[in-house]
Amino acid sequence: MTTQSPVRAYFYLLVATLFFGSNVVAGKLSVGEMSPMAIVMLRWVIAATCLAFIARRALLAEWRVLRSRWPFMLAMGGIGFTIFNILFYASAHTTSGINMAIIQGATPIVVLLVSGALLGTWPPALQWLGATITVLGVVIAASHGSLAVLVELSFNRGDILMIVASTIYAVYTVGLRWRPQVSPLVFIAGLALAALLTSIPLAIGEAALGQFQWPTPKGWAILLFIGLFPSLLCQLLYLRSVELIGAARAGVFYNLVPIFGIVLSVAVAHEPLRPYAVVAIALVIGGIAISEIRKGA
Repeated sequence: MTTQSPVRAYFYLLVATLFFGSNVVAGKLSVGEMSPMAIVMLRWVIAATCLAFIARRALLAEWRVLRSRWPFMLAMGGIGFTIFNILFYASAHTTSGINMAIIQGATPIVVLLVSGALLGTWPPALQWLGATITVLGVVIAASHGSLAVLVELSFNRGDILMIVASTIYAVYTVGLRWRPQVSPLVFIAGLALAALLTSIPLAIGEAALGQFQWPTPKGWAILLFIGLFPSLLCQLLYLRSVELIGAARAGVFYNLVPIFGIVLSVAVAHEPLRPYAVVAIALVIGGIAISEIRKGA
């Protein structure tokens, strides 16, 4: 590793998390321009096609290993890429981009909880404190800071969808520990193909219900952005960063995703930054920071 490798990795990670955070704004801008399943299916048409070309030689070399674990790949692509994104884009219809970013930002803590529930590896006391603070931030975001909403349990439908989406993505993250022993690029390409295959039946179902909407001209522009940047380029930049500085150091940068999502929601989508959102942001970031203290010790 050269002395410039960490600097290059940090730059890649900043760009990757910026693109990932921009998906929140893209989701909000897509409302009315295309249906959720149109986004999910067509984004993976774009990303899977590009990845198949980029990784074509590695795919040919490692396809036998990938094929032997194809049921696992279909499950992971279906859960982490298809179902998560369906809920993500559906939530954009009924909640703000800021709330989407805040709730998505709690994913690292949800991973700890899901890991404990599924594997029995419960976090230590300090991480429990961080988890509690972060969950409090999510509750404030979901209730829009209203005690009446908490008492009546009348949460916004979009906020509930985002909470479910974050939980599903946490299950996907925990499942990565059993991924096939192939190169990261081949693994991502396989997941993109699995996401495309699992999204097609759901898109057909949406069409059968009369709810499928092909993208408008503006929608195609948004879709091209989603397919090339949040779906493709940010994955490649993140993979390269992990190669340069390791997964542990690179993973910390995920905490920037909600920050970029919120900043872009205010700057691009012109959403108001309300006091409850500021409190929720502080709690989510503070909870994650507390949870990271033990890891850094």
